[in-house]
Amino acid sequence: MIKEKIFESIKDLAPMTREQIMKKFNIKNKEKLDFNKLLRELEKSGDLYFDGKKYIPIDNKNYRKGIVQGNKRGFGFLLQEDEDIFISSDNMRSALDGDEVIVKMSENKKGDSAEAVVIAVVKRANEKLVGTFQDKKSFGFVIPDEDKFSYDVFIPKKEMSGARDGQKVIIKIEKWPEKNKKPEGKVIQVLGYADERGVDILSIAASLDLPMEFDKRTLKLASNIPNSVVESDLEGREDLRALKTFTIDGRDSKDFDDAVSIEKLDNGNLSLGVHIADVSHYVKEADEIDNEAYRRGNSIYLVDKVVPMLPEELSNGICSLNEGLDRLTLSVIMEIDKKGKVVNNKIVESVICSNKRLIYDDVSDFIEGIRVDESVLGLEEELKSMDELANILRKKRMDRGAIDFDFPEAEIIVDENGRPVEINREERRVANKLIEEFMLVCNETVAEQYFWMEIPFLYRIHEEPEEEKITTLNAVIRHLGYKLNTQNLDSKSFQELIDEVKGKDESIFVSTLVLRSLKKARYSEVREIHFGLAAKYYSHFTAPIRRYSDLTIHRIIKDVLNNKLTDGRVDYLNSVLPEVAKHVSATERTAQEAERMVESVKMAEYMESKIGEEYPAFISSITSFGMFAQLDNTIEGLISYQRMSEYYEFNENEYTAVSRDTGKVYKIGDRVKVKVVNTNTTRGTIDFEIAGD
Repeated sequence: MIKEKIFESIKDLAPMTREQIMKKFNIKNKEKLDFNKLLRELEKSGDLYFDGKKYIPIDNKNYRKGIVQGNKRGFGFLLQEDEDIFISSDNMRSALDGDEVIVKMSENKKGDSAEAVVIAVVKRANEKLVGTFQDKKSFGFVIPDEDKFSYDVFIPKKEMSGARDGQKVIIKIEKWPEKNKKPEGKVIQVLGYADERGVDILSIAASLDLPMEFDKRTLKLASNIPNSVVESDLEGREDLRALKTFTIDGRDSKDFDDAVSIEKLDNGNLSLGVHIADVSHYVKEADEIDNEAYRRGNSIYLVDKVVPMLPEELSNGICSLNEGLDRLTLSVIMEIDKKGKVVNNKIVESVICSNKRLIYDDVSDFIEGIRVDESVLGLEEELKSMDELANILRKKRMDRGAIDFDFPEAEIIVDENGRPVEINREERRVANKLIEEFMLVCNETVAEQYFWMEIPFLYRIHEEPEEEKITTLNAVIRHLGYKLNTQNLDSKSFQELIDEVKGKDESIFVSTLVLRSLKKARYSEVREIHFGLAAKYYSHFTAPIRRYSDLTIHRIIKDVLNNKLTDGRVDYLNSVLPEVAKHVSATERTAQEAERMVESVKMAEYMESKIGEEYPAFISSITSFGMFAQLDNTIEGLISYQRMSEYYEFNENEYTAVSRDTGKVYKIGDRVKVKVVNTNTTRGTIDFEIAGD
């Protein structure tokens, strides 16, 4: 209460020194120690900010704290929940994109919007930057890849580290910008020229601070792990090596963390086995490998390069369920009836020996009756049963309201130098969906069982969307003739809308808007619904080679199976799981951003040699600055209004682009012919212009 009273008394005042605050409260010498402690607690809670001289009250009126979103033209915005506040280039001071700052609200306004002045930078977002080096002989400059960073960075000659003109480099900023003075830095790593193999991916990885190499201690520990199962490992495990198990993955996959099995029971039900690599047997909690896996949070797949969570000796070796080799697993055996209900299940430590390494396309060809690859011979009955079960599970899931976006994905094929040579539209075929259903039901089964056991656990949750987002979604799609039913809104309402637009010109646009209206799935130590899957209980159990979340709950499950879940262990888990959930949610977002950036760059590299060529496309989105058009292979480019022969404006009421000269209208889904006019392989952007309707 005392802290609140202090804050209430000074929140509407100008910044004050410690002495001025003490004078205001008439603090005696013997009270100063305790009063200073209260001020530090107000700092820690974010109510006060101390700039080294004065305390600034963060009242969210006159003074606010937040993250700056920069712009290449120098101005920025303070990102806030209720509104983004404009900051002119003169008032940005030394603040840069991503920095956490304190601002003072200004009486000036930009139109109807509030303005602010940066008065302090609390935390810098980027001490390191990736960019292109320009050699000026006696000094250099680095042009950042990130276009929201509004400065070139000055590099003194002694800090150039041998960088050559035109090379991509990583720099560390040594001095931040001042009035009329650029930031100053030093080159800490030369990545190479932009067209050299792997430099594009290295640049993106460096910009996101992705760990590309394992340290020596981690690699040494990994090299000491046995490369085959030893007899002592089998003690207490259920021996399932006689069970017919197999993996189904992509043709280029190298790490296999899940195998499946199926048996018909006498009562007509099916016994589905999902067998997951027992990574926790080899990666001990808090050892060097575990610490590095936690730091990474997950593996990242960057077209032709993987940034793995675990060293190769584990991910592609002893933990990978390779054909014909004994492997330690955690097996979930589920008895499922003809309606798709899991009527019985058990989770056991086990050992398997995968009979076959199958490939999605070969299995799909067999199930779809196209051809019979020799790899599926001897597994025909099992695959038919699996297809039957997957269809039952999918129908059950969709009937309860699960959302299935089924966005088209790109298959990017690169040559030995990492240059894209072909980009195709990738299909989610029947075998991909089959494995997806089995992993989903396994993850749900594990989550529900451990929820009812009332022990600490890590869940995968997806909360209900915010009402404001749904209102915004409806405001846009009503111009296309659609409406999301908000009466008793549930996930089924979203799926009904997606089904309604399926196969229509505006399908991708509407589905994208629906996705953006939903919250992002995340990890949590508290069980909540998974809205998108319409599931009450959900976890990530099936990929411990590439997700730390899964490795975490494997350890909890094994504690239970081996009677090691002591009161002390429960207390420990309760204390660490909130931070684990927060951390792995953040690393997942970083991985998704890296994968998106690399895909965009590879598409721009592919189209670089296609400048001047024309392609059929459709209008996938319309904005205030131009229209986006998508080719049949999923590549998307911007048609800027400035490149159009007439003066076009965005009609936000109808979501169209309208010519002010002739009244011609472009709508979402319109078929057009586009010409490739420009690419930016650093930022992963492609520019089109209309070539003909």
